[in-house]
Amino acid sequence: MNLSPLFEMQRELDKRIVKEKELEGQDLLPQKILALQVELGECANEWRGFKFWSNRQLPTEPEYNWKPNEDGSNLIWETVYGYKKHPLLEEYIDCLHFILSIGLEIEIDIQEFGFVAVVRDTTNENFLALFERISEFSLDPDDWNYEQLVDRFFGLGEMLGFNWEQIEVAYKTKWEINQQRQTNGY
Repeated sequence: MNLSPLFEMQRELDKRIVKEKELEGQDLLPQKILALQVELGECANEWRGFKFWSNRQLPTEPEYNWKPNEDGSNLIWETVYGYKKHPLLEEYIDCLHFILSIGLEIEIDIQEFGFVAVVRDTTNENFLALFERISEFSLDPDDWNYEQLVDRFFGLGEMLGFNWEQIEVAYKTKWEINQQRQTNGY
């Protein structure tokens, strides 16, 4: 897992937003932490596994971008083709945007860390542990707490069934959407 390219893409997007929204010199860390908490809540909501009161316990099925194989006889799908829609992955990637942005805000040196996905027994426990990590980070936004937050985040991604290739492709796709949104005055 190489986060460096994603950090650089996020840096470009963040600089654009700060410039265009005239936010230079403002401490945006509290808003980014709150945004991460909100996006993580949206991710949990799409996961649905905690909704004991609902008959629908599973996330919405993804819609794939199918392509014909070389001889045109069948439609095939590969990770690089992406998805027409994958609500759970999209919510997870929204969280990743803010995690990267927070790392940039605290000027993290990702070369010093070896991020390791930390997984609990259940997906529900992973969500709760990540909310706890975000709270701990908000009280003490240092490198160690950031690394713990990121480790929990990638552990959650594993529990949700995402591999690095899916995450990277989805991040780049959403990054393009976010750039377009800025162009269109989002």
